[in-house]
Amino acid sequence: MSKPPCPRPWLLQRSPPLTDAIHHRIGLVSISDRASSGVYEDKGLPALRDWLASCLTTSHSFVERLIPDEREVIESTLVSLADAEGCSLILTTGGTGPAPRDVTPEATLAIAHKDMPGFGEQMRQISLRFVPTAILSRQVAAIRGQSLIINLPGQPKAIRETLEGLRDAQGLSVVPGIFAAVPYCLDLIGAPGMQTDPARCQAFRPKSAASVPPKA
Repeated sequence: MSKPPCPRPWLLQRSPPLTDAIHHRIGLVSISDRASSGVYEDKGLPALRDWLASCLTTSHSFVERLIPDEREVIESTLVSLADAEGCSLILTTGGTGPAPRDVTPEATLAIAHKDMPGFGEQMRQISLRFVPTAILSRQVAAIRGQSLIINLPGQPKAIRETLEGLRDAQGLSVVPGIFAAVPYCLDLIGAPGMQTDPARCQAFRPKSAASVPPKA
């Protein structure tokens, strides 16, 4: 099986933006044999798109892909979104279970420069609040150049819960969602600054970083 090229990180530096405006290109990838072949309607992309649109206050646009559970296709899609499309954030949904065709984590790590295990650990902690089978999920996150890639669950409800976290009856956070850490992670890898609506997701940055102007 051929493997997409994985150049060294310094070869992936993007050209400076033409203006000072901050804009994020976000890759959304739904991975499903049946949805990609038209057997049923894909629900992953709309779930990702709707949640991000309600959360982000920074200018952004989406680059969407609906693909089958083929490792080579997943790898080449992620490489293209990170390197050619210039997506600073890439979210995938589907293909993270233990079934033979579930190969999204393997494909993600194969093209990555760094593994970010904390994201997967937190997603499983959130999902375990609802179902014991959350321990069967294998979501991973990784960095490729200046792109953060995160595998998410396949169901819209689970996507929302893992991104946003859990709140009590008063609306107070009980378990933080993973997206709270995304903007600061993007800062650290040199991607443009990202801001969120605190009512949906309170992004966390250390005090030492909170006063630093976001990078265009």
